Amino acid sequence: MYHSDERFLRLGFVLAGGGAAVRRAAAQARPDEPLARALSAVGIDRAVIDVAAGLAEGDARTSCERAEAAGWRWIVPGDAEYPGQLLALVDAPLGLFVCGRLDDNPAVAIVGSRKATPYGCQVARLLGEELGGAGVVTVSGMARGVDAEAHRGALSVGGASWAVWGCGPDRIYPPEHVDLAAELAAGGALITEYPPGTPPRKHHFPERNRILAGLSRAVVVVEAAARSGALITARLAAEEGREVLAVPGSIFSEYSVGPNTLLRVGARPLLTPRDLFDAIGVEAPVRNTVAVEGAESWLVEGEAMTLDEIVGRAGATLGEVTAGLLELELAGKIRRLSDGRYSRVSARPPEER
Repeated sequence: MYHSDERFLRLGFVLAGGGAAVRRAAAQARPDEPLARALSAVGIDRAVIDVAAGLAEGDARTSCERAEAAGWRWIVPGDAEYPGQLLALVDAPLGLFVCGRLDDNPAVAIVGSRKATPYGCQVARLLGEELGGAGVVTVSGMARGVDAEAHRGALSVGGASWAVWGCGPDRIYPPEHVDLAAELAAGGALITEYPPGTPPRKHHFPERNRILAGLSRAVVVVEAAARSGALITARLAAEEGREVLAVPGSIFSEYSVGPNTLLRVGARPLLTPRDLFDAIGVEAPVRNTVAVEGAESWLVEGEAMTLDEIVGRAGATLGEVTAGLLELELAGKIRRLSDGRYSRVSARPPEER
């Protein structure tokens, strides 16, 4: 464990805006080497080091006190709690503010569009449920859409989920996710490298994506437009040697451009949750398949039903129904209409219809 002065110095560099150059240099420093000396040796400007040292004596300690008062703690490399998988990153965080509990269980990042379609939300929630049921941590960014549904899926089955923020520990973003943040802190962890008082600036989100990728054995892109932050996460994951999986989507949807492009350049297709478990080397949980096996009876040919209506007819859980519908859709036996309802695909030849 680092001496307190070194711990505050690391936060001092964050407060000084040292950025990627300082982080990359610090990642190469030996644990027993004074950080200021190591950074000076690789050419970090002495003025930056002096500013950070000054901030470590005052503002850094104050920031830690503010965070601790809100239930957060500052952890750095060398602490037992600091995620070991982040140490391998070329741009490892100087430290992390954490609220909740980090453990050594394998983790998977589920990412995608903030404007996800009902299909994308269903897939994200299903994957969160499956991972939670297998004891795998679901990692995401707590954004609207795919992120939030993945978190909720994991929490709904008592699984752990970690949210990596792009703002300080005293800023919940988006603000409507205040209840979700509380659930995540109780059933997993909230994580950020930004000190208290840091607003959710635009450039923070692609920057925090390296932490999402670094924490995870694999990254799954559910839905993403052509210029999506989810694709940045996927690229960073590939660069760090993590598995990248993509959920195929409709060629008519702008939110399928991202995952379909990833598939074209070599990402693994995720057609069922089992594909994800095979990719990370974890045994898939035993699932109640009775409802899934009888899923074709949920829809009568010629009618269209909403998800809630199907759940009521099936007498199964939302997770079971979502899983069944996903498998049927991928098998081409049902289709999802533009209004979100589902209908069966007729098996009769055209002349008999």
